[in-house]
Amino acid sequence: MRFYEETFGCTMNQGESRQLVRALIELGHMRVFTPEESDLVLINTCVVIRPTELKIMKRLREVNQLGKKMIIAGCLPAVSRASLRKEFPEAMIIDPGHYGNFKNEVMERFGKGDTSYNKLIPQISGILPISQGCLGNCTYCLTKAARGDLSSRPIEILVATASELLKEGSKEILVTAQDTGCYGFDKDADLPELLGRLSSIDGEFFIRVGMMNPDSLEPILERMIEAYASQKVYKFLHLPVQSGSPSVLKKMGRGYSPSDFMRQVERFRDRFPTMTIATDIITGFPGETDEDHEMSMDIIKRTRPNIVNVTRYSARPGTPAARAKEQVPQRISKDRSRDMTELRFEIAKEHYSQFIGRTMRVLVTEVGKKDTVIARSIEYIPVVVPKKDIGIGQTIEVEITSAASTHLSGRLLRPSLQGVR
Repeated sequence: MRFYEETFGCTMNQGESRQLVRALIELGHMRVFTPEESDLVLINTCVVIRPTELKIMKRLREVNQLGKKMIIAGCLPAVSRASLRKEFPEAMIIDPGHYGNFKNEVMERFGKGDTSYNKLIPQISGILPISQGCLGNCTYCLTKAARGDLSSRPIEILVATASELLKEGSKEILVTAQDTGCYGFDKDADLPELLGRLSSIDGEFFIRVGMMNPDSLEPILERMIEAYASQKVYKFLHLPVQSGSPSVLKKMGRGYSPSDFMRQVERFRDRFPTMTIATDIITGFPGETDEDHEMSMDIIKRTRPNIVNVTRYSARPGTPAARAKEQVPQRISKDRSRDMTELRFEIAKEHYSQFIGRTMRVLVTEVGKKDTVIARSIEYIPVVVPKKDIGIGQTIEVEITSAASTHLSGRLLRPSLQGVR
């Protein structure tokens, strides 16, 4: 059977989709790259914000109208199984908690194919999900309902999985979870220990650590800074503050203060001055005042993250925030989002400009537009380079020639360097 896969949402979803695709290929089904040429369509879903959910539902209906068999996976089945079953009664519906039974259910519904000709496509970026769920109780989030409480995977299994990804050709390992910072809090382990074990694997590769919450980072802060000192770990920290207002953070149920976030950023920047700091901001959260918004603008000005993911608040059904009386009008939330986005791009351009004229050693990870490739620096900054004879997965030396608010551009100096030691 020919199948097509489409994924919405986070790196965790992307990693799980790769595992589901692998399972389908191992069962002898053939991967194709348009839904029209497929017999079966796998769609991995997300419920973080309502606009994405609406986009997914539209896509599911489009695929259904094509008359294709469907597998609906991800977080949407975990929170809306009944409504999905009603609208798509013939679809296979499976949530992340039941992925262990994915192969069996596929065999029951669709059978097996010819396992003799299907091959896995090597991935330069290997995705390593390290846990499911989290320890938080954010008042606006549906992910906890979809993913549940924290369940960390054993370190030995993760090291073995990462080693296998590297053997298959991966040059970077993307460590991902709903909150990487709380990894192992349910076991006798933690993230610094895991990073140490991953860094000790032989080979030339990088490790990118995914999003962690400030309250999870706090008890492991100093050891995390030491773990980041490894030459194999990208100097990239994704630490979502969500708001600069103490009162809004309390309403969100985030479990930390703005000063906690600022202190953590300062500690990392003291050790790694040019590192990438990424954060998230929600505008228009229920009860957010103009003063609260200014506090959020101020914390971004003071900490100067070079990536700010700005999201307008989106009420999710059944959450405490959706029931709050002080809902902020969308037009105000949109204006605040625009303010924050303008500030974010201004700061990013200033940050990236410091690299102009510098020589960088970068890993080529993907094909870009207009005959270019995109590489990643040790700070995980995208660097656009003319393609010439550069191959994906190569480590090259470039001179940075210009900076935009989202990336750097450079020219090739040396085409094929030895990788990370």
